[in-house]
Amino acid sequence: MWQKKDFLAWLKVFETQSESQRRWLAAEKALSLGHGGIKFISGLTGVSRTTITRGINELGEQSLSSSNIRKAGAGRKSVEAKYSRITQELENILSETTAGDPMSRLKWTGKSTCVIAGELKKKGINIHSTSVARLLHDLDYSLQANKKVIAGKGHPDRDAQFKNINNTVNRFIRFGFPVISVDTKKKELVGQFKNNGRVWRKQGEAIKVNDHDFPSLGAGVAIPYGAYDLQKNMGFVNVGMSADTSEFAVNSIWQWWRHFGRKHYFNSDHLLVCADGGGSNGSRSRSWKFHLQEFSNKSGLKVTVCHYPPGTSKWNKIEHRMFSFISINWKGRPLENYESVVKLIGSTTTKKGLKIKARLDKKVYQKGIKIDDDLFGEIKIRFHKKFPSWNYTIYPL
Repeated sequence: MWQKKDFLAWLKVFETQSESQRRWLAAEKALSLGHGGIKFISGLTGVSRTTITRGINELGEQSLSSSNIRKAGAGRKSVEAKYSRITQELENILSETTAGDPMSRLKWTGKSTCVIAGELKKKGINIHSTSVARLLHDLDYSLQANKKVIAGKGHPDRDAQFKNINNTVNRFIRFGFPVISVDTKKKELVGQFKNNGRVWRKQGEAIKVNDHDFPSLGAGVAIPYGAYDLQKNMGFVNVGMSADTSEFAVNSIWQWWRHFGRKHYFNSDHLLVCADGGGSNGSRSRSWKFHLQEFSNKSGLKVTVCHYPPGTSKWNKIEHRMFSFISINWKGRPLENYESVVKLIGSTTTKKGLKIKARLDKKVYQKGIKIDDDLFGEIKIRFHKKFPSWNYTIYPL
């Protein structure tokens, strides 16, 4: 499958040409790509298939004439020029169904371009599905194979919970309450180990690393637990050294509140946490809820939690808004020590202004600690009527 990134240089030349020259360039490129080339180039450039076909016919003539060049600004306006709000409306439609690979900046959605075009038309924006595909490419969305779009076993309440999470997030933001997306990034070996990816270096100066990834050859493991603020585009990463437990997860949220949350939301008494359904912040974990009660007591916040259904962790916003960029930032560089891990995370930025603070958590967290019925009974929790196993609020005591 052809990708837009493979045609960036060609697109730069394409944009400098006159109308007729663009038609011929598009036609020539479509011909060189073979089957499916017209459709792909049409989506890539915004030139209609009819125009590309016309260009192909003209290329078969003995000579080409570019005398009929329209004045600058003439011709049909682009959909972006006609509807200045189209990008924002498109992102609003995609907000509840966007997923991303934590090792890539690319994103994907389960909605087809025809469905998206239909929803935009309801908002008064007349657009064709081909133009939707082009705009999606511009927003770094990619067309993924089925195995990457279908998540898990397809829980029957999956889509309904997505909508519930989206509505809850919008309600909290409307009232000015903080909303964070949390998760644990994959564990990383600390030491002279290979880190996938490549960086520019002078020839012959490649960094030498161990030929085997034996943990005994390193300094330990780094366990990054992150909290991403959806409104401020700011993240906090607590880098653990021992175990990914519920106590560690909640302490990471507490550290986010200490460093960021209470500074930006000092008048708030509510917090919304969007989390995966498993792991240290699992929906069935008693320990997770017990330590959230401790956090609620310390912070004075009413903590509402919305879990993503099983098998849908890639839809968690932190994955493609923060973790993917951390992976890109440290690609090709061995994580030699814990200091370099913290620095590389903290130096991660994006064009949209993402800021991240990271700290090293040296506390030793014990696995396997059980919360008995008496302790669990002390938790002041209210399970929501809609999907109570995934949605609940914990109140300070």
